[in-house]
Amino acid sequence: MGKRVVLAMSGGVDSSFTAMLLQKQGYEVVGVYMKFHPNEAYHEKNIANIEKVAKLLGIKYHVIDRMKEFEERVYKPFVDGYIAGLTPNPCALCNRVMKFSELLAFADELEIATVATGHYAKTDGDFIYEAKDKSKDQSYFLFNLKKEFLPRILFPLGDWLKEDLKSEAMKIPLLRSIAEQKESSEICFVDTSYIDVLKEHTDVDIPGEVVDSRGRVIGEHKGYMHYTIGKRKGFRVFRAHKPHYVLAIDPQKNRLVVGTKDQLAKDEVILRGLNMFVDQEKLECEVKIRYRTHKVPARVTIDGPVAQLKLQEPVYGVAKGQAAVFYDGEKVLGGGWIV
Repeated sequence: MGKRVVLAMSGGVDSSFTAMLLQKQGYEVVGVYMKFHPNEAYHEKNIANIEKVAKLLGIKYHVIDRMKEFEERVYKPFVDGYIAGLTPNPCALCNRVMKFSELLAFADELEIATVATGHYAKTDGDFIYEAKDKSKDQSYFLFNLKKEFLPRILFPLGDWLKEDLKSEAMKIPLLRSIAEQKESSEICFVDTSYIDVLKEHTDVDIPGEVVDSRGRVIGEHKGYMHYTIGKRKGFRVFRAHKPHYVLAIDPQKNRLVVGTKDQLAKDEVILRGLNMFVDQEKLECEVKIRYRTHKVPARVTIDGPVAQLKLQEPVYGVAKGQAAVFYDGEKVLGGGWIV
């Protein structure tokens, strides 16, 4: 076996199955499990799964501790973001500043050129593309990868449907027990809800005023960090005759600005912190302004570090701190952070 690859292993069925696929494709697979947060019970369960898979396939694996780096680069910005009234997207941030940068650095230590993960996405070394399984596609979270990373990355699950993968895994006794386990949450360090994470660092339960778009007090809320843009429950509006939605969050005044669904609609969005795979100042493309939303046609004008989006149809729930990702069909052109 001449080809070697470092595979990020999580202990879940996707990366476990990926190890098997890579081996069948002739790769010598070296697994690596990265500890990002201090939940030892979580790590023990995952490492036990990796141990089983490594024995089954006869591969080596390593466990590396990157908790300090993760806390500084991902966890603290997540907490600080909510305190600042944003809706952070830690996974898209982590993929750039932690997961792939640390994976590639570890591969360099082993003098291995190629890395792989169990993400549902595709790459040709120049661009990222949506996966075949649109319900599991993770290309949105990968928009922020450095362009120079791409030639070294493999996404073996890009052409797989999750249901096919699971049914194949169920045929292998050792993988069956992993396939039957509950899927991990999207945010690895959030066990129940993000509010429980924030409670460890700040007081989230300070009641405040709910105001309309003209600043008139019309209700009350239980603490602004409980809410994200577009939420319509959990706050009280006096004498409301129709549903009200969170339009904006004012952390300085501990206020929510609420209004009707019409007021929630946006057709212009400003981005900063751009990461582009194409070198164009004007784009006609589609854009996703949140992971679980459909793509909408947009005109994008880029001026240095700022992109202005003119959406061809209104979107709802545009939240500062989330990512907006540009697509040409299935191809990711780049994206940035909503400000």
